[in-house]
Amino acid sequence: MSTPRPIHRATAADAPALAEALARAFADDPIVTWAFPELRVRTRRLPRFFAWSLRKHVPQGASWTTPASNAAALWAEPGQWKETPWEAIRLVASLGPSVGRRSARVVRGLTDIEGCHPDGRHLYLAVLGVDTPLQGTGIGSALLGPGLQRCDEEGLPAYLETAKERNVAFYERHGFVVRDHFTLPNGPPVWTMWRDPSSDTPPLRAAPR
Repeated sequence: MSTPRPIHRATAADAPALAEALARAFADDPIVTWAFPELRVRTRRLPRFFAWSLRKHVPQGASWTTPASNAAALWAEPGQWKETPWEAIRLVASLGPSVGRRSARVVRGLTDIEGCHPDGRHLYLAVLGVDTPLQGTGIGSALLGPGLQRCDEEGLPAYLETAKERNVAFYERHGFVVRDHFTLPNGPPVWTMWRDPSSDTPPLRAAPR
């Protein structure tokens, strides 16, 4: 039996370290490399993106992290996954100069992803990431656990997107099923996944990242 991993609800105090850890975790993500093909640009801009994501999700009270703030599961509460106009402006302001001539393509791709987001009440797993030295050690599964437990207790479905095919099997082990599969403009494939609530949650296993 695996040793339980200590985790806690993420707070604003965790955000600075988490922004850096998540930037490292997602440095090779297909959507990230599609939007920012230059490593130098990714290294500079990704912490800003995750700082923005943390500001959006952590105050909702449904996100989890580790004592060292080196991994996180960022969940959006039902009905709170959409960006407000002000949030969109702040995001574009932080990332737009780096996207440059690819901006129209990137915006269209992100619009495609958001267009697949289902209606109805559900928890949205916006981010699940573990700093690179700790990937595959079970921390991702531990962080995923509280959100899935809540889904089962409250009868809530869960939804996510992933652009890494190897992640599909990992999420399937946690009860998700593929809902849709499409390709971004001149970019990578994306899988959307859905999980119905269950009273028989599958055993938690090591996450791919």
